[in-house]
Amino acid sequence: MRTFTARPPARLLPVLGLLVLSPMCAEYLVGYDTSTGDPLALLGGLLLLAPLYGAPAVLIREVARRSGMRWPGVVALALAFAVLQAGAVDQSMFSESYRDIEFWDDMVRPTFVPSLGIAAYTTLSFLAGHVIWSYGAPIALAESLSPRLAGRPWLRGPGLVLMVLLYLASAALILVDHLRTQSDHATPAQLTGALVAVAALAAFAATAGRRRPARTDAAVPPAPALAAAALVAALGFQFLPTTWPGVAGGAAILAASTAVLVRLTRSVRWRATHTAALATGVLVANAIVGFLAQPLGEVSPAAKYAHNTAFLAGAVLLGLWAARRAAQDRGPVLDRR
Repeated sequence: MRTFTARPPARLLPVLGLLVLSPMCAEYLVGYDTSTGDPLALLGGLLLLAPLYGAPAVLIREVARRSGMRWPGVVALALAFAVLQAGAVDQSMFSESYRDIEFWDDMVRPTFVPSLGIAAYTTLSFLAGHVIWSYGAPIALAESLSPRLAGRPWLRGPGLVLMVLLYLASAALILVDHLRTQSDHATPAQLTGALVAVAALAAFAATAGRRRPARTDAAVPPAPALAAAALVAALGFQFLPTTWPGVAGGAAILAASTAVLVRLTRSVRWRATHTAALATGVLVANAIVGFLAQPLGEVSPAAKYAHNTAFLAGAVLLGLWAARRAAQDRGPVLDRR
């Protein structure tokens, strides 16, 4: 076991990186909002989005590393925050007319389930999007960029309290704005269901998420091949239609990808570079999707494509940097999966 001990400033750098990386992957990578292509608006938006997305990402990562959770536990906690965000905070999961977005009806109506007040397509898309792009990939890259600290806590008690307060403040702002400006709110039954799901996922993370599966000596693809496979799977998920066949296809892609990853990550041959490659592949996929996305509001084509190009290049370079940093870690990575 390594005995490396980091000084506080060294531990804070990955925290700050994750605080920024999470909202950029969640909101800016595709470039669908009015801030697309506007550097000042993008920077200003981080004042709200870093606490809203980055603070939960930090908390998920810290809880996992302090409690010995493996990646199944991390995913369960990420899914819990995804349900909390989409179901109780911005309530987009239960909205039939969210913020007057023109294409909202096209996403909701084909798979709307009246008895539940949700659309299967948007529910699957929102939850998977948060788990993969808001939390999972940013955490993986942040740890890859700090390999000597990847298996250790980054924050002490005061830092954890600060993350909780930042998230609660940002979530309250979003919720108050939603209740004040929107007429389509989640019902008490929907809110209760969402909170029960959050509690169940947290319980799963604290129990099954800490189990250590039997190790295997199965072959693992080279990191570049894994990145390419993640890219293809993520693009396939993003381009599925907003119909019931599309939902079935998306669920199949997620299920198949999960099954493959569970098998691969049990192998003693899985390294930190594989984790970095996986995260890079899904980020690059979303950056490619951004070229086809139509931003809300009045965004000039020049600003849009400059934004898309910059974020695509950034995703590739960040992934290469993370892979190089992860390759420097010669210690065991089994406890971090």
